[in-house]
Amino acid sequence: MSKLKIAGTWAGILEVELEVWTVPMLREEVAKRSNCGPDSINLICAGRILKDGDGTQKLSQLGVKNNAKVLASRVSAEEGKSLNKELMAEEERSRRLTRVKAAAAAISKRHADGSLPLEDQIIELEDQSGRQVKLGTETDQRAIMMGLMLHTNAKQLIKKQNYKDALEVLTMGEEAFSLCDPKVIEFIDNPPILQIEIVWCYFMLQDIRWLSVAGERLQKARRDLERSHGKDSHRVRLLQGGRYPELALYLRLELLEGVVAYHNGQFDKSRKWLTSAQEKFGQLQVPDEALSLVMSMGFREHEAKRALRMSHQDVGSAVDFLVEQKALRAQKREEYLRQQNKIMEQKKYGKTPLKKPVDLQKLNELVSIGFEKELAAEALRRNENDTQKALDDLTNPEINSSIQLTIESRKRKRQQKETDASVEALVRMGFERERVVEAFHSGGTVDQVMHRLLSQAAPNSTDALNNNAGSGSIAAMAANDVASSSAPTVDNVAEDNGDDGDPSTAGKVEEERDIEMEDELADGLSRVDAISDYDIEVSKEGEAINEYLALLNLAGK
Repeated sequence: MSKLKIAGTWAGILEVELEVWTVPMLREEVAKRSNCGPDSINLICAGRILKDGDGTQKLSQLGVKNNAKVLASRVSAEEGKSLNKELMAEEERSRRLTRVKAAAAAISKRHADGSLPLEDQIIELEDQSGRQVKLGTETDQRAIMMGLMLHTNAKQLIKKQNYKDALEVLTMGEEAFSLCDPKVIEFIDNPPILQIEIVWCYFMLQDIRWLSVAGERLQKARRDLERSHGKDSHRVRLLQGGRYPELALYLRLELLEGVVAYHNGQFDKSRKWLTSAQEKFGQLQVPDEALSLVMSMGFREHEAKRALRMSHQDVGSAVDFLVEQKALRAQKREEYLRQQNKIMEQKKYGKTPLKKPVDLQKLNELVSIGFEKELAAEALRRNENDTQKALDDLTNPEINSSIQLTIESRKRKRQQKETDASVEALVRMGFERERVVEAFHSGGTVDQVMHRLLSQAAPNSTDALNNNAGSGSIAAMAANDVASSSAPTVDNVAEDNGDDGDPSTAGKVEEERDIEMEDELADGLSRVDAISDYDIEVSKEGEAINEYLALLNLAGK
């Protein structure tokens, strides 16, 4: 038995078994001695509130040791319940943020190192003109991908006005970008935009404690934006055909610079930034007539407004931009389908021992010189896509024969799996197992086996099937049931092909993945385009500009 020194609502020594007792058990015992309900007791040990959690963690697992001091304070029952709810909400929030970071790291790692991705998680890096780019080393690629996913997730949180969580995720994104070689990202504007987003969260949370660091972040953002956009944004203007996508971004930057200057007592500088921001705000106001005209051509309000803002309200330029964007989206859809087909083919050949897909370009090279495709794919898979080693295996009669035997063996295994699944499906439908197995041994497709069994079925068996399914629908139902049970998924095929018989790789379990969170991050990134970072609804900024200019006027500054 261990001893705990209790102080507060009740003072004394409690003998407990640290390996057995949980927080709820301790809370109940202290409450009993304090003549109050467990909901009214709050326990603190070593500066930490002891939380109930799921009620299964032992005191020893929470770091409570023999002779530890525990402070018991009393709160009202309602206050206790409220505190528990807040603690649970904070724990859930912390878990979600941890999941976001882990999922972003997992996706970026798979895409950066060439691991086989999922069909619905095809993610590519693009520049401002929408062209796909490859930047730096594998580490740089991974850092940029992770930073982009976290930044995108944070912007979604900002739209929901969840600024506290957005700030946490933005900080994770900042950390990810910091892992990249500075020379690689010096012409990328995502990191400075992220800095502006961080200060925007400070501003919306109205937390004065961040004032000094906010100024430093804004200075860094302006310096890095000038480097990536060029002086007077000439590089952006060139990439965007003379348009002004960055106007709203600089409006927000100047507003925040004005706010920071105001709170630092630099009133002249504050008025300068705020006046410049106000001018940009005026330039971003879209006339109803122009908006109505563009929308009458079949474009949605949001995209029409964005195009007009980027084009300084020039209807012709805005329409040209919208047409270009539509063509770009169609091109991306075609590329996406090509990528899906490529991944499906790669999965058919399985993974290398290091879990990489077969390189289709190298595969086509081997096929072009006369090797059978499936044979060449297996040779590349075994040799980690090393073309020369694969060629050596293919031209070695003994190894070539071994590869062919391996391929045939896998085919038989897959066929047996499909047959077994079909047998089970037919047995579930009421056919006798022996007759089903015999029917499959006679050969033929699933439909042929089905019709053979039905024609051989006793009258009462046929009547039973008819009663279950209804006239004319038996074959369709049966075929669908068997097809859904027997058709191998792509993942099954890949798994079969990936088994090279090597004991060092056999039976290895894939790393556990948070598919739900990965899908959420990938989906969020897939919904943005090359200029989404500039797409800011500036109504809140307009209100803040007027508010701070009014404060300056009131102070006579």
